[in-house]
Amino acid sequence: MALTRGARRLEPRPILPFQRPPDPMILDPTSERGPSGEGEGSAAPTEGGFLSLDLVRGGPDTRVPESTHGVHVAVVRPDGDVVLACGDPGRMTLIRSAAKPFQALPLVEAGLFPRDGAGPEALALCTGSHSGEPRHVEGVRALLGATGGREEELACGPHPPMGEEAAAELARGGGRPLAIHNNCSGKHAGMMMLARQMGASVDGYHRAGHPVQEEMARAVARWTGVGRDRLVEAVDGCGVVCFGVPLQSLAGAYARLLEASGAGPGAPAEVVSAMTAHPWAVAGTGRLCTDLMEAGDGRLLAKVGAQGVYGAALTGPEGTLGIALKVEDGHLRAAEMALLHVLEELDVDRRVGSSGLLGRVRQGHPREEKNTRGDPVARWVAHTDARREEAW
Repeated sequence: MALTRGARRLEPRPILPFQRPPDPMILDPTSERGPSGEGEGSAAPTEGGFLSLDLVRGGPDTRVPESTHGVHVAVVRPDGDVVLACGDPGRMTLIRSAAKPFQALPLVEAGLFPRDGAGPEALALCTGSHSGEPRHVEGVRALLGATGGREEELACGPHPPMGEEAAAELARGGGRPLAIHNNCSGKHAGMMMLARQMGASVDGYHRAGHPVQEEMARAVARWTGVGRDRLVEAVDGCGVVCFGVPLQSLAGAYARLLEASGAGPGAPAEVVSAMTAHPWAVAGTGRLCTDLMEAGDGRLLAKVGAQGVYGAALTGPEGTLGIALKVEDGHLRAAEMALLHVLEELDVDRRVGSSGLLGRVRQGHPREEKNTRGDPVARWVAHTDARREEAW
């Protein structure tokens, strides 16, 4: 099945038959006022159905799908044109931590970055969902110390470090999880900085209606093109406000952010440069966000969100594309496999001009699943329902 993109015809691999939805409105988030429309959320569900990820186990004659995860996908140009989609690209999606790069923009616009004690790596921590490794914790503590913040003011609540080794190390040392180990502590530290800069109370900085959260909402609305009064609001796992937008609006926002970062100095350039120069601060050891941005050399941006959300963008001689996906059941591993599959379908190596990029990332994020002996016993397979047996 061929896809038409303007005058060009694309021949995608048969296991991922993307469909073209109706053209959305064109937005310009870099204008002074930002977009005032309702985003790219008007597209109807496509006929292609979900991209599905199966975890298949067994031998040649006994292959059984142990789990199946449906995925909505949108690939969007900076002007809002949805060029590739699967499932419902207009699905209203709580974007969770995939909003963090946009939530960091007001920090730069307020003059909080860069400055003494708040350099690019600290800014990357503010955009991240870190693994709670010692250097992450030290970085957030240093940021708080340099800007007059205190750990006890962090409203994110405690949880064990996301990184398995970091969690084990904390337990071995008899330590208990603190709020600073929370994967969102960098974002919270940045929000506390912004509250002080604005002359607002730090108390309640995480709650809806606080001036800091109004700044966060305005940034998300501006870059996604969803009117401020149309944003869906809920409470995130770390206690701050999280936002819901159509999936393709998130993809468009990532495309516009990466494109704007190359247009000269400004907040987009500071945020993207921080993330791509310090990808370890955004996630951590062995994490897909980190590995993609390390391999991408400034041409790939990626940020995970809870419950199976991913936002990403890539750029190269052919232009910039934003990617957003949502796994229906919220499965993280399926979201990672889906993003890698979409990048493969887009021929990311050619688009960003880096031969072997995806192969290098795949080494740390293979399709195979291993048992406790280290034997490969299962495999992730991408397909649509009509092509399931062929994909196996």
